[in-house]
Amino acid sequence: MDKKIILHIPHSSTNIPLSEGYLVDFITLEKEILKLTDWYTDDLFYSKDDEMIVAEFSRIFCDPERFTDDSQEVMAQSGMGVLYEKSDNGEEIRTVTPELKEKILKSYYWKHHHKFSQAVQNHLDFYGKAVIIDCHSYPSQPLKRDLDKNPKRPDFNIGTDSFHTTKELIDISVSFFEKAGYTLGIDWPYSGSIVPIEHYHKNKNVSTIMLEINRALYLNEL
Repeated sequence: MDKKIILHIPHSSTNIPLSEGYLVDFITLEKEILKLTDWYTDDLFYSKDDEMIVAEFSRIFCDPERFTDDSQEVMAQSGMGVLYEKSDNGEEIRTVTPELKEKILKSYYWKHHHKFSQAVQNHLDFYGKAVIIDCHSYPSQPLKRDLDKNPKRPDFNIGTDSFHTTKELIDISVSFFEKAGYTLGIDWPYSGSIVPIEHYHKNKNVSTIMLEINRALYLNEL
């Protein structure tokens, strides 16, 4: 194996593979996709030397970074749990029945996580450790449903996990962006970083850090 890092890219796709349950027309859905997609992160984080796990469906359809259990997912209170039922503006966009949720989780969510988990396991088997970079971008101004409403946002952000993010990963990030002349948030405006559930807060050999780019650095935002 010659892939040293796992790049998890969950929000770059605009694909809605199944229209079942949606209450709004495609134009309305397209506006939400435009607003919430982490545009071009599959290109920005591209690396032929590392292993890329890229979700093949839009987060508007199924968000692979949300807990499937709504009681564990804070964004479910806003109708934006693992399957978004509301837009960022609070508009009802989809009705999700238990049957539809099971169908989507089985056919999309769990397949993505199986691929991600297998990549982590392969790295553990080969190297004895796995390093994950959770790759995102974010709008320069807070979304309506964002928990952090501070309009002043850094150029980049790293998200950490108290168990899985090492001090070394944080120090390397701080040093790199400081030398490059960029501002850096630490768990601001977003926090956390993904780990497969079977290793979550159990296996110190799985390290993770989230890296996010302010979209104002590379997009003309609408």
